[in-house]
Amino acid sequence: MRVAILAVPGVQMLDIAGPMDVFSEANTVLRDSDAYSVQIIGLSCDPIAALNGTRFLPDASIDCSLEGFDTLLIAGSPGIQKFEDHPGLIAWIRRESRHVRRLGSICTGAFLLGNAGLLDGRRATTHWNSAARLAEKFPLVRLEPNIYVKDGHIYTTAGVTASMDLALALVEEDHGRSTALRVAKELILFLKRPGGEPQFSIHLEAQASEIGPIRDIHEWILGNLCEDLSVETLATRLAMSTRNFARLFKRETNMTPGDFVEAARVEAARRMLEDSDTPLKKVASMCGFPRQAGLRRAFMRRMDLTPVEYRQRFRPAEFAAAGAIKAKAAADGPMLRKAS
Repeated sequence: MRVAILAVPGVQMLDIAGPMDVFSEANTVLRDSDAYSVQIIGLSCDPIAALNGTRFLPDASIDCSLEGFDTLLIAGSPGIQKFEDHPGLIAWIRRESRHVRRLGSICTGAFLLGNAGLLDGRRATTHWNSAARLAEKFPLVRLEPNIYVKDGHIYTTAGVTASMDLALALVEEDHGRSTALRVAKELILFLKRPGGEPQFSIHLEAQASEIGPIRDIHEWILGNLCEDLSVETLATRLAMSTRNFARLFKRETNMTPGDFVEAARVEAARRMLEDSDTPLKKVASMCGFPRQAGLRRAFMRRMDLTPVEYRQRFRPAEFAAAGAIKAKAAADGPMLRKAS
């Protein structure tokens, strides 16, 4: 399967190297050196200087045709604005998009897709720091703040490391979830994240506060999800009035205390659903939801999936197999006792 990655001068190196390593590892896992073949496309055949100073030679230039290629990915750059009105580049993207089965952008590469008119009326994402400009420049795009977004045959991603999430998702589409998980494990990727996951984890949000007491209460919440985490209790813990605490919390986190607590509990539950076969009732209890119904409502609000649907989609195959064995053993138990 032939993959082309477009790189402009000043490109983020990981936007290129990340997907290339994922596809290379997939070849190893599949024991097929031809499963993925990656070529880098430049504006010309001259060396390209990446943002981090790395210089590399492209395999071809935008004078080439992508007939026979399966996928085109467009890497991003903090200086992407210099190339958004490049007539030859935009015409090439528009033309070659008709030759490939899949088309994707990484980080600010979305602006090149937008200028080619390929995102109009579609859902899309980009790096959080460029989202406002993308929304302003392309009002017909339905922007989503997620790791990656698939709309038809077009994919867009958030910044840098999200390039590897996208590449893993493409490997999963092509060769199944077990292969993608083996690739992720070999590359020591902490988690194969679903595309609908927000760009920031709640743990990263907790570390961003510049006010010590608010940062401390963020960390305390994350370590005590089963405690009473009402606004009144949290404010008392910091010896603040409820009103002042809520105001400072919202200013620092851009979330209300209630939203932060629910997001933290959902994130903890999500990881348990992915990493274990713990019953849903116990997952709810361990993550601070008094009842399983509360877990379900929170998941629907934040993930647009029920916990059961989430587990079915994102739990590793080994846990699914273990669950099936346990279920079969439970079903066979009464029959065996009756037979004896």
